[in-house]
Amino acid sequence: MSPPIATFNEFDGFTATKELKTGALDAKNVVLQASNEDQTLLDRFGDKWGDFKFAPIRESQVSRAMTRRYFADLDRYAESDVVIVGAGSCGLSTAYTLAKARPDLKIAIVEASVSPGGGCWLGGQLFSAMVLRKPADEFLNDIGVPFEDEGNYVVVKHAALFMSTLMSKVLAMPNVKLFNATCVEDLITRPAADGNVRIVGVVTNWTLVTLHHDDHSCMDPNTINAPLVISTTGHDGPFGAFSAKRLVSMNAIEKLGGMRGLDMNSAEDAIVKGTREVSPGLIMGGMELSELDGANRMGPTFGAMVLSGVKAAEEALKVFETRKAECAE
Repeated sequence: MSPPIATFNEFDGFTATKELKTGALDAKNVVLQASNEDQTLLDRFGDKWGDFKFAPIRESQVSRAMTRRYFADLDRYAESDVVIVGAGSCGLSTAYTLAKARPDLKIAIVEASVSPGGGCWLGGQLFSAMVLRKPADEFLNDIGVPFEDEGNYVVVKHAALFMSTLMSKVLAMPNVKLFNATCVEDLITRPAADGNVRIVGVVTNWTLVTLHHDDHSCMDPNTINAPLVISTTGHDGPFGAFSAKRLVSMNAIEKLGGMRGLDMNSAEDAIVKGTREVSPGLIMGGMELSELDGANRMGPTFGAMVLSGVKAAEEALKVFETRKAECAE
């Protein structure tokens, strides 16, 4: 079946002749229909470059096309159901699994880097191939990434093939919005019944602003409220282990366990098994857990990252309704 023809209205933006409904959220398919599906791009463009010309546009149309949609997203996701901090392999695996299971949830992903994907564009030491220990091959089958079976582990020919495939699937989901080049500067908290705190959202700012707080005047942040935050910011670094370190500084926990040395066999099991709600309203997954729990690092094997994401989604489904009800009180 051909996708609907998209049209542009100066005030309403793109509209489509047919709307797609996914769960409780409506999404509009804005893919342009090809004039002839039997023609290839070379058939349509080949040997026609002499008279080639783009459709006319004003510069202001480009600005409005970008800003109108972005500010609409900021407004829509200011109240989210779930915020995922970090768009690496664990965060995106979480988003993929959770958004498929609950297409009615509004899921915001906040990523400090301009380019999402974390360290998953290459394997170890800048090599191309990506190794995942079984049973993580089941995740590859689910997203449609081919691999070579080596017995106890599988090899994807290039890590970028995995990441680009996963990212394209997540970004195509109508209930997910990625805010990249955006940094989480703090967690929003509320008093919990036991005297501790509940996490009920994140404090955000442009990453370039966050990086220059020390050499410029104070630039206040923005916020996203959500009954559940899933933190997958990786091991310690400029933005790594952010939520784990913030739990210490806000006295929610006494200290971090600190990541131990590399041991693939113990590390991957520990990360997946340890993925959990570490504080009311805050689930933690991926290598950030190694800093919290004192687990080993795993090095260039990625199975634990994707299956920690699956488990983080499962943990979110278990507690979401409870946390949502608490936020409504």
